[in-house]
Amino acid sequence: MTRFSFDLRATDGKARSGVISTPRGEIRTPAFMPVGTAATVKAMLPGSVRETGADILLGNTYHLMLRPTAERIDRLGGLHKFMNWERPILTDSGGFQVMSLAALRKLTETGVTFKSHIDGSRHELTPERSMEIQRLLGSDIVMCFDECPALPAERAQIAESMRLSMRWAERSKAAFGDRPGHALFGIQQGGLERDLREESAEALRGIGFDGYAVGGLAVGEGQEAMFGVLDHAPDMLPRDKPRYLMGVGKPDDIVGAVARGIDMMDCVLPSRSGRTGQVFTRRGVLNIKNARHADDPRPLDEACGCPACRGYSRAYLHHVFRSQEIISSMLLTWHNLHYYQELMEGMRAAIAAGRFEDWQAEFHALRSAGDIAPL
Repeated sequence: MTRFSFDLRATDGKARSGVISTPRGEIRTPAFMPVGTAATVKAMLPGSVRETGADILLGNTYHLMLRPTAERIDRLGGLHKFMNWERPILTDSGGFQVMSLAALRKLTETGVTFKSHIDGSRHELTPERSMEIQRLLGSDIVMCFDECPALPAERAQIAESMRLSMRWAERSKAAFGDRPGHALFGIQQGGLERDLREESAEALRGIGFDGYAVGGLAVGEGQEAMFGVLDHAPDMLPRDKPRYLMGVGKPDDIVGAVARGIDMMDCVLPSRSGRTGQVFTRRGVLNIKNARHADDPRPLDEACGCPACRGYSRAYLHHVFRSQEIISSMLLTWHNLHYYQELMEGMRAAIAAGRFEDWQAEFHALRSAGDIAPL
């Protein structure tokens, strides 16, 4: 069996390009993971997601444990079979979602007791239970159970939360056990505090993981503060392991994160935006519901090869969005995911060629030029 491994193949400044090997296939980095919260990337068939260039998807422990339950998915053959996606899957630990239930949860050293947002039923999520759920799902990359405070927060609260997460990381590692072909990632916490980030990284390095995530960002701090943390946080993590920035983000965020040493990212933004009419292009963001697109025969992006751009005009996409037709969500989501994967491919090629700084300048120059005026 192929074991989980990471081959760092090229660097350019802090930007890195490599390949993660798993029994279910390779993941080219930098990698963007589309989010399949409830065992589906909304408005997309699995084969269509793969056609965009995605090597790996993200599934959500919290949502899947509540519905349809991890035990049911296990009985039906595991998450890959259940959702018809045979390539790698990363599952988050459920910690972030439980954090968002502040009014419905109780936090202790043991774990978190919370009420389901679906039916009010009570559940307990601990490091051990999170590992059990992710084992039942059969995910290839498993995340440690952690506690993620929203920002801004007091330093004392951030420190207490981080140290609790490090104790939970030890328990997660023990509960994960020996699972050849599967990987466990630790999650660095510490908010915006550099010394707390270093303390967290030291604790994680001491435990030892297959990969490391930078957690506790994209929770309200803004891009400048996030980049301030990323200027040093990835450097605290082992160079020979993948580095994953959780829950990010906008194209500018992704490019800035890669420039600072991040290898993996995920975000609901491209699929959620597709359903709400927000479209990402090389020239920036456009809103398809705006009236200026109603008579525009051009594609969303003349250089894009996705089905939405190959076969449909802005005028048509404006019409089906305004008419609330299902095909609108399908085509706009496909386009956005295609754009994100082309963005990753462009960065991988630029890093390998040693021209990432030039590529980054071209990326920002094209976006600042904006969309050309409608016909």
